[in-house]
Amino acid sequence: MDFTFVQDPQFFSLVILPLLIFFARVADVTFGTLRIIFISRGMKLLAPVVAFFEILIWLVAIGQIFQDIGSIVNILAYSAGFAVGNFVGILVEERMAIGLNLIRIITQYDAEDLISALKSGGYGVTAVDGAGKHGPVKLIFLVVKRKDIEEVIGMVQHFNPNAFYTIADVRSAKGGDIPHLYRKPRKRRFGQARKEK
Repeated sequence: MDFTFVQDPQFFSLVILPLLIFFARVADVTFGTLRIIFISRGMKLLAPVVAFFEILIWLVAIGQIFQDIGSIVNILAYSAGFAVGNFVGILVEERMAIGLNLIRIITQYDAEDLISALKSGGYGVTAVDGAGKHGPVKLIFLVVKRKDIEEVIGMVQHFNPNAFYTIADVRSAKGGDIPHLYRKPRKRRFGQARKEK
């Protein structure tokens, strides 16, 4: 096939360059979105690394724009890259599922099975008796990794499907009995457990 049209200056300025600007802008805005999220979560080491690549890519993209400031195609590519970059950044962050969340569960029904299931799953649970609009309620609090939210909510919906729950970001957590946030202890073999006795 003949690809000589790729070397055509007009094709480069109307197609190749706008595409490069678009993808560069998507990359730098994705990094920017991640940087803001990392800062809000107190990730002091990760945020500056992301910021470095964000500004490096941005300078390349903006440099190309200023070389041909009158090109409407470049301006549109730059703007479209900005919009798509925000969307991609949020998707990437959701996939990474970095950080901690506080889950608050309020239920009017017996919550013992739910509490037992959460504890069996290695989650640190705090349960408090309370009073709601329609009578006694049980308030359950637990701090979990973001990647564990789906599992916890699945338990809630299984054992107490009508429970009310809220999820909030946690900037940091320290102390307490939160075994699932730390390295899980190695399971001892049956023979080792007998020797220790």
